[in-house]
Amino acid sequence: MDWLINLFTSTDSVAHIALLYAVVISVGVLLGKIKVGGISLGVTFVLFAGILAGHFHFTAPVNILNFIQDFGLILFVFCIGLQVGPGFFESFRKDGIILNVLSTVLVLLNIGVMFACYYLFFDTSNPRNLPMMVGTLYGAVTNTPGLGAANEALGSVFPNGTAPQIASGYACAYPLGVLGIIGATIAVRYICRVNLNKEEEELDRAEEQNPHAKPYQMHLKVSNKYMSGRKLSEISEFLKRDIVCTRLMHDGHVTIPHRDTIFNLGDEVLIVCAEADAEAIQAFIGPQVDTEWHEEPSSQVLVSKRIIVTNPSMNGRTLGKMHFSSVYGVNVTRITRQGIDLFASRDHHFHVGDRIMVVGPEDSVNRVADLMGNSVKSLNAPNIATIFIGILLGIIFGSIPIAIPGMPVPLKLGIAGGPLIIAILIGRYGHRIHLVTYTTTSANLMLREVGLVLFLASVGIKAGADFWETVVQGDGIKYVGTGFLITVIPILIIGIIARMKYKFNYFTIMGMLAGTCTDPPALAYANQTCSKEAPAVGYSTVYPLSMFLRIFTAQIIVLFFCGA
Repeated sequence: MDWLINLFTSTDSVAHIALLYAVVISVGVLLGKIKVGGISLGVTFVLFAGILAGHFHFTAPVNILNFIQDFGLILFVFCIGLQVGPGFFESFRKDGIILNVLSTVLVLLNIGVMFACYYLFFDTSNPRNLPMMVGTLYGAVTNTPGLGAANEALGSVFPNGTAPQIASGYACAYPLGVLGIIGATIAVRYICRVNLNKEEEELDRAEEQNPHAKPYQMHLKVSNKYMSGRKLSEISEFLKRDIVCTRLMHDGHVTIPHRDTIFNLGDEVLIVCAEADAEAIQAFIGPQVDTEWHEEPSSQVLVSKRIIVTNPSMNGRTLGKMHFSSVYGVNVTRITRQGIDLFASRDHHFHVGDRIMVVGPEDSVNRVADLMGNSVKSLNAPNIATIFIGILLGIIFGSIPIAIPGMPVPLKLGIAGGPLIIAILIGRYGHRIHLVTYTTTSANLMLREVGLVLFLASVGIKAGADFWETVVQGDGIKYVGTGFLITVIPILIIGIIARMKYKFNYFTIMGMLAGTCTDPPALAYANQTCSKEAPAVGYSTVYPLSMFLRIFTAQIIVLFFCGA
């Protein structure tokens, strides 16, 4: 039995370290699935499992814990950056600008309430109290990447491993943070006297009033000699306009043309195009004619189909310029990117890997599928090189020192901020330098979760040794109480302003508040409350900027205030 005892106690062996992480992560993940009132803590419970292991001295060498913690954080934030990058800049539009401003103010209010609680309830002469409040802040807003960024920045302020284990404050505030976000959102509903049924009806009316370009249909006779012997794809390219030729009559025989169909003088075609392009297209092809087209019954069958964008030429193309409704006779009802539902606005830019829900006649939907690629096999190959090139650039970028007056040490974005910014830029503009940034949603989530659990397990194990003294015998109750205030007060303020001043739909506000706190349980609750996509739209609109601000402000607070 000595071999088994050594396996659990010999902290220097690789087998012991692997066993430690396997136990902490598996126990944490399994316990995190337990729901109380329909809400669970998810993988964040790995942190608590790590604290328990560290408390009972089930640990590993500090240098190993530090390496695994930092590598997990890099992997986690980089995959988040790849996920939010394509939609980061597109979220700043019309109502999206207002939502992001409100979200930014909410982030700043969280910080403001944290400082107010610090000066009111804690001994400001103790240099460790403010860092602990930073950990409480990120537990209150349920933002793990911010905790990682703050942890890393503390290493610059407190050298030689003397930094406080702020995960203790995070662990105290997190459970009530999850409940507080949902509870405060419900409170906004009652304070503003929101009727959920009326909010749904308002969303229905908004959908009905959403303007779409009217399709224009013409029966034309080919009289342009240039078109004789040309393929449909060549003609469309020459016109520089989106057209769909749904029927072609040649020698009295009607066919459904495709890209390689040859046109001849005297052919009669049924053309669908945007109304604004009709005159120019008719002038090029030929005059209108009165012809009765006997269409197959199946052509009128409406279908819905999820199409994957795999055609590289679609990278960067905007939804509005594709004229799906007016030209192809179909509607794009939903766009999903890296697991996040995006609003199908006319300004939306397509990227490889986008999944779009298309509704319309079956043959038109199939045409759109051919246009967008819709080849799942081409997306299955992982793009490992892009990920590690991005991490390399992110670490270099995050290591650049920026001297700011008043700061004891130069500001660095570090291993959290650097990879995040590079990942956002690569996710948005990588196609321009021929970097294939797409990873399947499942692959991205897997890498993120692996990085997250490695980070949380390491932080928990390191914090476990001092957790009892810091929390139970120290200021633990204060961390819980102040964390609740940090969560609730800003949400009540911003939620009421968004409703009373800017008249946003309540379901959009729910999504915006959940996205600002980057809190999936709050989004899940909002989705259960609403049958529409408004919560997901609000969440995805503010999530990219909020995630960036949470990470960036964590380092600013630590470097500027904790080092003073």
